[in-house]
Amino acid sequence: MPTPKNILSPSPRSVYPDCIRPALTIELQKNAEKCVECKLCVKECQFLKKHGTPKQIALLYDPTSPEGEYLPFECSLCRLCEAVCPDKIGLNPAMMFLEMRREAVERGGVHLTKHGRILNYEKRGTSKRYSYYGLPEKCDTILFPGCTLPGTRPDKVMALFEHLQKSIPSLGIVLDCCTKPSHDLGRNTHFQTMFGEMKEYLLSCGIRHILVACPNCYKVFRQYGGDLTVKTVYEHLAETGPPATENISASITIHDPCSTRHEIGIQQAVRKLATQKSLSITEMAHNGPKTLCCGEGGSVSCVAPELAQEWGKRRKAEAQGTRILTYCAGCVYFLSSVNPVSHILDLIFEPRKTLAGRVRVARAPFTYLNRILLKKKFKKKIQAAVSRERNF
Repeated sequence: MPTPKNILSPSPRSVYPDCIRPALTIELQKNAEKCVECKLCVKECQFLKKHGTPKQIALLYDPTSPEGEYLPFECSLCRLCEAVCPDKIGLNPAMMFLEMRREAVERGGVHLTKHGRILNYEKRGTSKRYSYYGLPEKCDTILFPGCTLPGTRPDKVMALFEHLQKSIPSLGIVLDCCTKPSHDLGRNTHFQTMFGEMKEYLLSCGIRHILVACPNCYKVFRQYGGDLTVKTVYEHLAETGPPATENISASITIHDPCSTRHEIGIQQAVRKLATQKSLSITEMAHNGPKTLCCGEGGSVSCVAPELAQEWGKRRKAEAQGTRILTYCAGCVYFLSSVNPVSHILDLIFEPRKTLAGRVRVARAPFTYLNRILLKKKFKKKIQAAVSRERNF
């Protein structure tokens, strides 16, 4: 672990370098002054074991050095450090690392070439070819399934939409990307521009409520959606009832995505849906607010795959071979290499096949074809009073 210089009574000028972003200076100061180095977060995180405590990192940070530019991209931004930080301190080091990413991008020193795959994925999601907005008459609520589910499980997305229509007859559909990858990679101007345009368009069309199937989309709409209210489809199904499919007795464990680690209502809704299918739940040591990252967080696998893989190894050890149920398609993908894992929508619509591990889930490049075909089906299905393919 690195030993910080000037750790005793450092002068503000020597500790906090001149930054482009005042928000970063504030975060550096918080972590340098408030972190007591109890090392509870270091114990939980391989990234912090490698680079030091939040205090050490804040004191040593140099935004103009190669290490200062690239170090924050090894953090998964999962906020487990915040969850285990003593209440009286209440630090959120992940926010400091996000601001470091934004600083690196604005300075122009960091090159995101290693993140090309995820950025191209995002770019396709917001393109005219893959996007579609179908808003019926008197529509004030839309289903926003995200990017991954329409590609991997297009049949589930359509079945979910049709079931939701029973309680929301004027439900609309929006196939688009919330641009969370850009958000997490520090491309703040791009994110604010793209998400802001989508938000303003929806509001101008009378949309007020968003039903999301992706926890990452939930986090983005919750934080930046403004007058748009957001709710997960899992909460809605827990309240109104899931489709009438068979119950099947089995034991499972649940992985809560780190993007919703503090959303107790969502976590409880998923568990309610699971128990309604007669499933017995055995909780892992890290669950709810102290859940682990699956390895996808922060796109760390693009630059430090060994750190991303460490999260999966820990999840495998805690699950002990028990099938994992989760409500994030990205988590399913990352954890599937280490343990049997299923998406909650698979369980809701095909319970027996899900628990037997026989649900068909598409992989690239077929996921892109599925998204195009699903878009065509929605264009035929919905009598849209307002529609568009995004070209912004």
